Amino acid sequence: MILACHALIYSDDADATRAFFRDVLGFPNVDAGTGDHDWLIFGTGPSELGVHPTGPLRDGATTPRHHAISFVVDDLDATMAELRGRGAEFSSGPEDHGYGLVAMVTVPGADDVQLYQPRHQTAYGL
Repeated sequence: MILACHALIYSDDADATRAFFRDVLGFPNVDAGTGDHDWLIFGTGPSELGVHPTGPLRDGATTPRHHAISFVVDDLDATMAELRGRGAEFSSGPEDHGYGLVAMVTVPGADDVQLYQPRHQTAYGL
């Protein structure tokens, strides 16, 4: 039986990335290290998985095959203000994408992740 979704972020500065998720985003964590390495694993709350098609979009751009991480929020403006107070920086947002409000938060040592206030029905409470 599948129990959960385990996502991975590969970082050029794993210590800074882990500190960001622990100290700025405030995710609870466990140390799953093997003695010579710290391997923090973060609780991210309920999860859901969307599958989107690749290929041409309406505007002529093309979506390649890739993976993305989004953190669902209930109030994007309030969340951005709270995270800025803890030192977070944003590379974009808030932006209205129709399906929801989106902002990209800068993750030290890794690629940005999306904060997302959906306007559609969600599945993470199922």
